[in-house]
Amino acid sequence: MTYPIVIYGHPVLRKVAKDIDRDYPDLNQIIADMFETMYNSEGLGLAAPQIGKSIRVFVIDGKPVGEDEPEMADFKKAFINAHIVEKYGEIKPMTEGCLSIPNLREEVNREGNIRIRYFDENWEFHDETYTGYKARVIQHEYDHLDGILFTDRVSPLRKQLLKGKLLAISKGKFEAQYRTILPGQKIKSA
Repeated sequence: MTYPIVIYGHPVLRKVAKDIDRDYPDLNQIIADMFETMYNSEGLGLAAPQIGKSIRVFVIDGKPVGEDEPEMADFKKAFINAHIVEKYGEIKPMTEGCLSIPNLREEVNREGNIRIRYFDENWEFHDETYTGYKARVIQHEYDHLDGILFTDRVSPLRKQLLKGKLLAISKGKFEAQYRTILPGQKIKSA
């Protein structure tokens, strides 16, 4: 099943997502549906709040950027109850975008290295370190679990300049090749 993507301005994107237990209803199906939704939307990652579920789950598949970023080619994972325990290293700028903020890309500074603890879809625990592009993509998706969007991480001047564009997006003034849910629209449970 392909979910619609929740758009900027919807309150679910600002909630801090909750940890879940292994008995969470239909979790394997939700993860499979998140991958399907991400592929359908031509995304690189997708967090549960972006489909209206305030739970600490996100998925990543780096294959679409594998040609330019070879370390991403086989990087496909689900992260459950993810918690970044350390960020370190050189802070580097890179342009980011987000399915929940269609057609807007901005430069964001992020640390080059992270250490993250999480469970995979088989409920195996991981305590891993990631660097470079993997670390950046994980941080972007992880931010969604804490109610943070990439536009929160741009410079104060850029934030001011983006206000009008973000307001327009929240009112549905954008084009996307995937189904969306605007602020004020009810999220249907699957």
